[in-house]
Amino acid sequence: MTDIARTIRVTVWNENVHEQREEAVRARYPEGIHGAVAAGIEENLKGQVDVRTATLEQPEHGLTEEVLADTDVLTWWGHTAHDKVADDVVERVQRHVLGGMGLVVLHSGHFSKIFRTLMGTTCSLRWRSEHDRELVWTLKPHHPVAEGVPSPIVIPEQEMYGEVFDIPDPDELVFVSSFSGGEVFRSGCTFHRGNGRIFYFSPGDQAYPVYHHPDVRRVIANAVKWVAPAESARDLPRLQNCPTGWFENADGSKARA
Repeated sequence: MTDIARTIRVTVWNENVHEQREEAVRARYPEGIHGAVAAGIEENLKGQVDVRTATLEQPEHGLTEEVLADTDVLTWWGHTAHDKVADDVVERVQRHVLGGMGLVVLHSGHFSKIFRTLMGTTCSLRWRSEHDRELVWTLKPHHPVAEGVPSPIVIPEQEMYGEVFDIPDPDELVFVSSFSGGEVFRSGCTFHRGNGRIFYFSPGDQAYPVYHHPDVRRVIANAVKWVAPAESARDLPRLQNCPTGWFENADGSKARA
């Protein structure tokens, strides 16, 4: 986990569409899914984070250049309005991730423009929404994202996500889920893109109160801390011309790494 003495600046993004249209979702998440996710981060990382929220209907979806430059970690939840996210905003977010901003993609955010852009695949999967029980099994118990959570995390009712999940092989597979229908799913995956860290975590759906589950909230908070960069400055990988001997000191001795 990144050792950060400074406050982690977090922007929690949610399309906030189901909450506007469906009374049952409003009742389940009265402050919106973004409100529930933000509250879970704040309660688990007290004094370590400064959390704000942004939603689709805001100008530039609340993700202006100024907001992203002031964000260490962006969390992303979307479902029914992926196509409404402007391409120039996606390109802006991608640039910030490649430059070092952390990204935590949640549940149906697997099909978001930003996640598919960063993965370079369809990010398609199997699904079913029939009140399945989900067991989230920890494969890497010493990984910082798994700190303080049981194995398995038991989620009584959840949408089923199943393989094949069309993503690149994760850098690390931290969690795998099993469902009451017999399916399995790579539910907690890490990736590095450019200088940025990404964590994908699948539990969480508008039809179920999963973002009130204390262990799910703990994983998301752990992920925020893990993907956060050590410094706030963005540094895109650059093409560099290096003449022979560029790594040597003037006296001919090799510089220490």
